[in-house]
Amino acid sequence: MKKSTAKWLLGSLILFIGGLAQAQSNFSSKVIGIGVVVADLERSLDFYVNGIGMVKTGSFTINDDFGKRSGLTNGVPVAVTMLKLENSAEATDWKLMSFGKAASHPKPKFIQDDTGMQYITINVKALKPIIDRLTQMKVPFLGSTPTQLNANAHFVLVQDPDGTFIELIGPLE
Repeated sequence: MKKSTAKWLLGSLILFIGGLAQAQSNFSSKVIGIGVVVADLERSLDFYVNGIGMVKTGSFTINDDFGKRSGLTNGVPVAVTMLKLENSAEATDWKLMSFGKAASHPKPKFIQDDTGMQYITINVKALKPIIDRLTQMKVPFLGSTPTQLNANAHFVLVQDPDGTFIELIGPLE
């Protein structure tokens, strides 16, 4: 290989790697906040807090003016309740809001039934307490779950009240 070609390749590689590093450093937080519109806020809060075990970490309101100016709601105010797996800055924000109406599409039976976000995965230290709470709440388990993944982990699949699939992965005990 010619010296000039080698220098050009090395220079290109350095620019490429530098560009990757710069793109990754463009974010002010490593956490993605996820907003979920639900039909019945109280029912969804019960599922996520009392069934899954999330904690409420705050709330805020999007007023009619900001809803319209931001393009979020076309002027409809909405209250947002924030949940997390644990109350820490590194935990994902699961933001629930409701406009008091059912979805305009049917509840999916499988993840391939619709487009967009269909499921979330939650890794847990022990599945049994969550299984017990969800069983007590009469939440149906999908497929043949819990199902063993390996010597240390099982997989449980449920749906929230609006049809979002929730994968729970971890040891039974």
